[in-house]
Amino acid sequence: MLSIGRGLMSSPRLLVIDEPSLGLSPLFVKENFKLIRELGSEECTILLVEQNVRQTLEVSQYGYVISQGKVALEGSSTELRQSPEVSEAYFGGETASH
Repeated sequence: MLSIGRGLMSSPRLLVIDEPSLGLSPLFVKENFKLIRELGSEECTILLVEQNVRQTLEVSQYGYVISQGKVALEGSSTELRQSPEVSEAYFGGETASH
């Protein structure tokens, strides 16, 4: 959260956030994603790089799935949550809620 706050001090139009859930307890992960959702609804565009696919798709509007260094899939978060490929690879065959 401190890093995100530091990044916001200059009132950026684009904020890049890399792995905001890495090494954090579930409670802090939840708080970070809540903050990211709130920031994304303001006038700041957020580029979020994250492996927690379920939570990322819940707070994002559009996404890219990168596999072996190449864009494998892209689309709205809703499309990606409903994608059989994303479902199988990240949710064990179950589509994500929301």
